Amino acid sequence: MSFGNSSQQQDSMMSEINVTPLVDVMLVLLVVFIVTAPLLAPQSLKINLPKTTAVSQDIKQKAVRMTIDAQGHVELDNQAASDDLITERLKQRAVDPQFQLQIEADKSVNYGRVAELMAIAQRSGVSKLSFVTVAGGVASKH
Repeated sequence: MSFGNSSQQQDSMMSEINVTPLVDVMLVLLVVFIVTAPLLAPQSLKINLPKTTAVSQDIKQKAVRMTIDAQGHVELDNQAASDDLITERLKQRAVDPQFQLQIEADKSVNYGRVAELMAIAQRSGVSKLSFVTVAGGVASKH
């Protein structure tokens, strides 16, 4: 026994979503974005820059190469050096703003040793440091 008529049961079971308000909202948002998009773009000024010839820099880096072999022994410009001697030499040269230290370490050297030497260089005042590696058989500086 059911109460109510059968047409009410069919209406409640066949509910549909009205998408008209959703489409209206989407169209309003689209219009808002179309109107505001040009306002958000940065405005640019058209200027004519002066034309000059290229200027080359004649600043040459005064590089010192520090070589570390597989056992952790260090050479500074192809001369064997202890940690104290490295500190002394780097302090003398680090006052020059063009001074650069290039570290070339064997791939099997312990990273801790390289870190120690980098710390020595930093304490000595070295601000420019680069690593020399071999890529494809050709030495390159990074």
